[in-house]
Amino acid sequence: MDSWNEWVEQTLEKLESRKLLRSLRPIHLSDDNSHSNEFECFDGLRQWDRASVEVEISETTFQNWLQDIPFPGDDLGGSGVAYTEAGTSAGRFRKLILFSGNDYLGLSSHPSVIKAATQAVQKHGMGPRGSALICGYTNYHRLLESSLAELKSKEDCLLCPTGFSANMAFMTAVGNVSLLLAKDSQPSIDERVAVFSDALNHASIIDGIRLAEKQKSVAAFVYQHCDMRHLNELLTNCPMKKKVVITDSLFSMDGDFAPLVELVKLRKKHGFLLAIDDAHATFVCGKTGGGAAELFNCISDVDICIGTLSKAGGCHGGYIACSKKWKQLIQSRGRSFIFSTSTPVPIAAAAHAAVIVAKKEMWRRRAIWNRVQDFRDLTGIPITSPIISLVVGSEATALQASRHLLEFGFHITAIRPPTVAPNSCRLRIALSAAHTLDDVKNLTAALSQCINFSEIGFYCTSWNAARL
Repeated sequence: MDSWNEWVEQTLEKLESRKLLRSLRPIHLSDDNSHSNEFECFDGLRQWDRASVEVEISETTFQNWLQDIPFPGDDLGGSGVAYTEAGTSAGRFRKLILFSGNDYLGLSSHPSVIKAATQAVQKHGMGPRGSALICGYTNYHRLLESSLAELKSKEDCLLCPTGFSANMAFMTAVGNVSLLLAKDSQPSIDERVAVFSDALNHASIIDGIRLAEKQKSVAAFVYQHCDMRHLNELLTNCPMKKKVVITDSLFSMDGDFAPLVELVKLRKKHGFLLAIDDAHATFVCGKTGGGAAELFNCISDVDICIGTLSKAGGCHGGYIACSKKWKQLIQSRGRSFIFSTSTPVPIAAAAHAAVIVAKKEMWRRRAIWNRVQDFRDLTGIPITSPIISLVVGSEATALQASRHLLEFGFHITAIRPPTVAPNSCRLRIALSAAHTLDDVKNLTAALSQCINFSEIGFYCTSWNAARL
């Protein structure tokens, strides 16, 4: 990886010579709750955790969903009493158990997270409104970056407004390496960065690569999903010196892990920069919640770790955990970072609390992996993560199954094109630490009436016995 360090250094020198390096200058706001020992933690599931998996929808929304009527979502339901747990009418709303969200640890309703946001908004409102490079970067943002860098065992971290913008910023920064180091105004084919991307990577990675391709700064190579033989072949046959491999660590629509151990071996062989989108594994995987790289014991071999705080973090915002030099490059050339208003201060405060709580309340990780095991035991489907992808094929079948589950009180949406390929429509079920064994039992009982577990199409990898 010495070559990539040199290329980044040379790029930074070019930017400095052109007066294009940009700095983050934090505005100081008073903060009485910046220390981790001030966040209250708990040793097990509490009633408030259920708020992250229990939702209500109006009767109108329920009927429109049940009849598959296109609906703009403008029904606010009016006033009324919630439906009872049995689902019988007691007013204008129906109670559902949410199995389609990404709040894997149930932190969105945690008292310490709520308290951090509340205190910040009472003191500072939304905080300075502007991009991070102008006035939107505060000591709250810096504290969150430091906690994420520590969690990911990286030198530094850069906050972005969303996980989507984080991937976009990283890819445009990668493209700038070839643009700034090119001998002429446009890099030749050999001077461009070769980016190797898994076929099922998230749309934000794909769009970031497309933008860099449009600037003629990278050349994209797509390898078959998790196929290390195909990736090795592409790498071997690629004459370009600058190579980047980027992949989701835990795939959001299939629930399988990228083969990080094999990727690390290829990294040592080919010397590429390894970047992972750890959005769905952060806080969920590894002893401390460090993510997929911690789970597979390859933290030091992952060069760039991109993620979000809107999933297991229960909050909002994206981040890029990296070296200080990469941070300097991205904050100077990552357009989606530069030209976006920074995260509101209360959200940054809440997210920092979530990082601390997620690390300390290890029982939450044990709980969600217990639910994974419960689902395996009840269905016989060898799932490997809290993301369960039940591929049923046609759009009509997926919609019918979703409506069936709705009638039984479960919020699970059918996933259809363009999110997934035609004829691979599915039910995407997401487990949470806030779900109980009874929730999973009731769900699998309802599923068994519309899906044959022994025939269902699903993607899986071998069960990882060392998940925690």
